[in-house]
Amino acid sequence: MRKTDLNAIKAQNDKAFLEEFISGYEPFIMHLTHKITGRYISKSDDQWSVSLSAFNEAIMSYSFEKGSFIPFAEKVVRRRLYDYMRKQSNLSLEVLINPHAFENDSDEDQTAITHEIMEKIAVAPNNDAKLEIDELADILADYGFSFSDLVSVSPKALKTRKACAKAIAHVVQSPVLVSELRNKKYLPIKVITDNLHLPRKIIERHRKYIIAGIEIMSGNYPILSEYLKFVREELER
Repeated sequence: MRKTDLNAIKAQNDKAFLEEFISGYEPFIMHLTHKITGRYISKSDDQWSVSLSAFNEAIMSYSFEKGSFIPFAEKVVRRRLYDYMRKQSNLSLEVLINPHAFENDSDEDQTAITHEIMEKIAVAPNNDAKLEIDELADILADYGFSFSDLVSVSPKALKTRKACAKAIAHVVQSPVLVSELRNKKYLPIKVITDNLHLPRKIIERHRKYIIAGIEIMSGNYPILSEYLKFVREELER
C-alpha cells in the first residue's frame, strides 16, 4: 500500500494532519488547476478555491478500493472544475457538434465528422460543448478507449441504432446496472441480450458506443445528450 494512500485515510479522522496533508499537496493542486483551466491560476482565483475544496472532498470520500489516491483526487478536482466552468460560462450554447457524430443517417465519412468536431471546439477553449467532451473523454479513458474511438463504432443502420438505443436505455433505467458498469468497467452484455433479446454480436460490436451512451444519458451532459435522439425516444416510451 502506498504511503500517500495511507496518509489520505489517516487525514480523514485527524484534522491537524488533514491540514498538513493538503498543504503538502498545494503545488500539485495548483499545477493540476493550471492544466485543467489552461491558464495561470493564483490563490486569489475562484478556481483555486474550487480545486482546494475538491481535493478535500477527494480525501474524505477516498477508500483503498478506489485505487491509488492521487489519480482518484485528480478526477474529483477535474470534475468539480468542469462543473464550475460550465456554470460560469457566459458563452453561447450554440451547437458546435455535428448531430451525426453519434447518429449517422448517411454514409458520410465518419473520420471527417470527428475532425470537424475537434476543429470547432478547439477555437473556443471554454465553451460548454468542449467541457462536456473533455469530461466524457476522461471517463471513457477508464474503460480503455477514447472519445475519438466512437467514430468507428457508431451504428449506421437504423436497425442497429435502435438496438443500441434499447441497450443504453435498459441500463440507464437500472441504477444497479449503471453502478455495476462504473465499478467493474464492464458492460453487462449477457444481462442486456437476455432481457431484451438483442443479437449479442450487435452489442459486442458497439460496446464502446453503448458505454458512452450510458455515461452521457446518466450523467450531466445536456449538450451531448441532445445528439442521442434514438436513446431519448427509447427512454420516453
